[in-house]
Amino acid sequence: MAQREPGPPRRNVGVMAHIDAGKTTVSERILFYTGRIRKTGEVHDGAATMDYMDEERRRGITIKSAATTVKWRDVEINLIDTPGHVDFTAEVERSLRVLDGAVAVFCAVAGVQAQSETVWRQASRYGVPRICFVNKMDRTGADFDRVLRMVRDRLAVVPLPLQSPLGQESAFRGFLDLVEERAVEFMEQDGREFTVRPFTPDEALRAAEARHELIDAVSQFSDEVLEQYLSEQPIAPGLLRTAIRQATLTGRAAPILCGAALRNKGIQQVLDAIVDYLPAPEDLPTVSATDPADGTPVQIARSASSPPSALAFKTIADPNGDLTFLRVYTGVLRKGQLLLNPRTGRRVRIGRLVKMHARHRQPVEEAVAGDIAAALGLGDALTGDTLCDPEHPVALGAMSFPEAVISMSLTPASRADRDKLSDALARLTREDPTFRTYTDDETQELLIAGMGELHLDIVRSRLEGEYGVSTIAGPPRVAYRQALRRPVEVEARHVKQSGGHGQFAVVKVRFETGTTDRQLEFESAVVGGSVPREYHRSVAAGIEDVMKLGGDLRFPFVNLKATLYDGQFHEVDSSDLAFREAGRISLRKAIETAGTRLLEPRLQFLVEAPQEFLGDVLGDLQSRRSEIRSLFSENPVKEIRGLVPVAEMFSYSTVLRSLTQGRGTFHTEHAEYAPVPERIAEEVVRETLARRRKG
Repeated sequence: MAQREPGPPRRNVGVMAHIDAGKTTVSERILFYTGRIRKTGEVHDGAATMDYMDEERRRGITIKSAATTVKWRDVEINLIDTPGHVDFTAEVERSLRVLDGAVAVFCAVAGVQAQSETVWRQASRYGVPRICFVNKMDRTGADFDRVLRMVRDRLAVVPLPLQSPLGQESAFRGFLDLVEERAVEFMEQDGREFTVRPFTPDEALRAAEARHELIDAVSQFSDEVLEQYLSEQPIAPGLLRTAIRQATLTGRAAPILCGAALRNKGIQQVLDAIVDYLPAPEDLPTVSATDPADGTPVQIARSASSPPSALAFKTIADPNGDLTFLRVYTGVLRKGQLLLNPRTGRRVRIGRLVKMHARHRQPVEEAVAGDIAAALGLGDALTGDTLCDPEHPVALGAMSFPEAVISMSLTPASRADRDKLSDALARLTREDPTFRTYTDDETQELLIAGMGELHLDIVRSRLEGEYGVSTIAGPPRVAYRQALRRPVEVEARHVKQSGGHGQFAVVKVRFETGTTDRQLEFESAVVGGSVPREYHRSVAAGIEDVMKLGGDLRFPFVNLKATLYDGQFHEVDSSDLAFREAGRISLRKAIETAGTRLLEPRLQFLVEAPQEFLGDVLGDLQSRRSEIRSLFSENPVKEIRGLVPVAEMFSYSTVLRSLTQGRGTFHTEHAEYAPVPERIAEEVVRETLARRRKG
């Protein structure tokens, strides 16, 4: 096969931020300046291109990540606009998994906010280089230097300010370009045009000092810059750009730009920075994968001539066939091509390939290494699945998502709604890896579970608006968990004899506290073959069955480590089924012997409130069983951080608005599961059992 010619240079970039930092407005201006749209739509008017869902336009927030492709300086940019609300952090997670770079947007007034820190950690986990845009420089209270300090202190990264603002708040009019050594001033209020001029004498002094600090920071990452810096030679803009790029690609430094997206100020420079400082796919190392047969690590060259491999990172349910978003890492995907899904072992054929522009689809014949595209006709492909050449199977790294922390019961409003509900929920579940549905075996209640009240509220709104299903919701419930009270060793026997082959399995298992809130930690310490290796996985599967079922309370077990250390088998009567049942019996006996304790999800919170309301806010938080970890202030707004149980935070936004005359804000994210105080645990158990008896 002839070597394929390389395609146009490209960048795969996401825009990420805390809610209300202006992320979608930045994306909208990028579309405008690259000629993708002729007129900008505003988030507050419900007209933003990338917020295309009815719920997004009605609420003025981004709920789902949206993709598009633009071109700037002959570079093709695949752009993904991500949500800023913590309930939809999974959308950010799966976008960052497949992106090569990101633009982090910060509000010049609020600075580095809680969700900013969360998405920054997510990007660090996947090794995604970032540039930063300090937005809303024209707002009252804007402070560029304060944001720089917050970036350095809270995000543990070296900030590289490439610009120094000309004015702040209502006087913001442009910036000093420290790389090219020139002043940029925006013309008139809407800022769509700008002029470039030399520094004035005063500006030259300020710029020289700021550029000196920039070069000092960059010299940590470039020997050539360091050598010229120490010998006091002038640093040419081209060399400085190269060094800034090197520093950015390490992930330890981030270029900082400033502007006001709503007034069209600074967006062209953001586009230049994307091209100049963020990586192209070919700049990145080989792709890490595994052999699906035995888990052996595999390294694949990021080349269009390699066998094809792509990662499914997002699904949109569609009556005509699910639309699966793909990041192509190697090779070429073509319409009609046959691919392997290693998770299912099935082969799937690409029905159609499209490039996305928000909700609009542009058919294409192929997608090459480095592309982001979407495909129809991929069967039951899920988020995190790999699609690859059947002759060269590989498994790309999957994604992990947080567990749901609250649930509620859902009842169809009519018989007609009942008939449509299951299909609608199945589609929503395929789209959203953090959304769960299940039926309580005893009460037969249908339960939905998600990341927060807003998450479940939007699910109900989508059921009615998109699928025409009316429902009646029960009150929110906490997704409690259980753990064993103490370590325990048990012997479990499953021995049955009837006509023909019987069932024989004996296991001895040591149970103790594990280190994960989710999966079972299972180890084998069997010596001498008392339990053959082929049955070990069956024992673990039986234990997992009981963990998921959750005993009488139906609260799943977590923090569990099980060590199989001895047992017995029979040459004829032992089987996978027998040892799986023995595994179930072992955990049931451990529960009976050691007892259980109830665990509740706790949230890491950040509450911001003006100084005059601090006492009331602290008193209210303490009444909610919160654990205050820090109290910080750099201005009249106080920051309170700590941990608080999910059960105590329902409808907190209403309370906080009341306590602070509407001036307080808060942010939460799941942190851990912790033991419930005995008095409260007894009440939860009593209410849960009563509800089951009533059901």
